[in-house]
Amino acid sequence: MAIQGSRAEDSAGYTFDDLAVVMGTYNEEEAIGTVLDDIATVTDGRAEVVCVDGSSDRTPEIAREHGATVIEQEPQGYGVAVREAVLTPDRPVVVTTDCDDTYPMERLPDFLAEINDGADVVSGDRLYYGAEQMPAMNKLGNELFALLASVLMGKRVHDTTTGMRAYRREVLQKVVWTENTGLSAELLMRPLMRGYDVRERPIEYDERKGETKLDPFSGGAAIAKSIVRVALEERFR
Repeated sequence: MAIQGSRAEDSAGYTFDDLAVVMGTYNEEEAIGTVLDDIATVTDGRAEVVCVDGSSDRTPEIAREHGATVIEQEPQGYGVAVREAVLTPDRPVVVTTDCDDTYPMERLPDFLAEINDGADVVSGDRLYYGAEQMPAMNKLGNELFALLASVLMGKRVHDTTTGMRAYRREVLQKVVWTENTGLSAELLMRPLMRGYDVRERPIEYDERKGETKLDPFSGGAAIAKSIVRVALEERFR
């Protein structure tokens, strides 16, 4: 489902040479090599890859072996790592993803095509196909986050906390971010409420490799609080 903003953009004709794929990594040695191999295969090795890493295992070593730029950072939460990751590359299109092999890197060409079609943000909707590999509690929480955000914004969204999104870099530079655990929701809501062309597209979601790092209760509460705060800030901006 497309969520259309008021601002139209001309097609920029971006290619994989204009694309950066970025992620925060934390003890993902089991999956990181597969994810980076998939990115290289899909983009013919032309996309820049940036990992902001706070691991104590071999994740950064494996990432460097696969040609990624690794920025080492003390663990400070999801948003801090992703903020550093998206601001590091200077390519005009930035795709965020997770490093646990849950997201379909084969969809990178589709996301890039949407940007070339005029989208400012393209957000992967994990729940569209049912997200059967997602733990039931996580799935329910994600559905409730989307419902909460939709009510507060007055615009329907379906997956506020997905880790796979494509952005025009200029949008990321213009939007001021404040959240940490709730950054994923914030980076969907602020552009949408400011009239950018934001589109949700269904993606498959696979079973993660390795252990989840987010506590479902404290993390869920932090995300819900972020959604409320961002929506109110944008309404009264």
